[in-house]
Amino acid sequence: MTTDSLPVRTDATDRATSKTASKTTFVHGGIRMPGRRAGRQHHAGPLAYVLLAVTAILSIFPLYWTMVAASTDNTRVSQTPPPFLPGPNLFSNLARAWDEAAMGKAMINSTIVAGAIALSTVLFATLAGFAFAKLRFKGRNVLLMLVIGTMMVPPQLGVVPLFMMMSELGWSQELPAVIFPTLVSAVGVFFMRQYLSEALPDELVEAGRVDGAHSLRIFWSIVLPVARPAMAVIFMITFVHAWNDFFWPFVVLDMTNPTVPVALTQLSAGYVRDQSLIMAGALLGTLPLLAMFVVFGRQIVGGIMAGAVKG
Repeated sequence: MTTDSLPVRTDATDRATSKTASKTTFVHGGIRMPGRRAGRQHHAGPLAYVLLAVTAILSIFPLYWTMVAASTDNTRVSQTPPPFLPGPNLFSNLARAWDEAAMGKAMINSTIVAGAIALSTVLFATLAGFAFAKLRFKGRNVLLMLVIGTMMVPPQLGVVPLFMMMSELGWSQELPAVIFPTLVSAVGVFFMRQYLSEALPDELVEAGRVDGAHSLRIFWSIVLPVARPAMAVIFMITFVHAWNDFFWPFVVLDMTNPTVPVALTQLSAGYVRDQSLIMAGALLGTLPLLAMFVVFGRQIVGGIMAGAVKG
């Protein structure tokens, strides 16, 4: 072979090569983007920043107003227009609310109740969601419809028989009466079933079967790592809902063993309601939720984003 037979790169060849490369499909973050170079980012415009700022202000304002009302006295809160700057009585009102509502015991009870309900809901919802999504058994669709159908029944309809059941078990005025009726939710089961149907490939389950793993082993080694983002979402939503639940704990508990929402009713007792004291108690009941989100918020959001983009 002579040198004359070798291909010679010309400027036209270089331009053709670069043009072809510009049409190459790049993979960025698990998403195929034809015609775009990897790493390209879109910058938000001024309107996006304005909308985000307005949304942030509207979201933060209720918490800010609670702090303002908790830092003043009842007379100033009732003025027109109301105050929009914090006052000097925040810590004194917080101390009064802590003592009068027995907030120490109420927060311990709420932590136990909300933590137990959130953990059990995550576990049982993930187990049931995996069964409904990937296992084949008779009556699967009928059972799923029954689970979804329970979402249509108002919880207030079952209060009387549920209270009678708790009394027969000897759990009246005790925390198990609040925990056991809500160990799992139909919303959590349906949410996890939908998530695993899309996020968990059938090939992974079949590979576990080929390797001789039983269903619980597949659940522990394959399903849990895939379901981690959805589990974080369910835990956060369930914990907040259980912490703020008022109706059923108010029915089954008394003031000697309250949760936070039940304890706050003590602050509204009396002929004249002290609004600043009520707001101070509400602020105390909100602080643990804010602390939880500050500590675990990045992991929760990171888990959600990790499971939101699929290749």
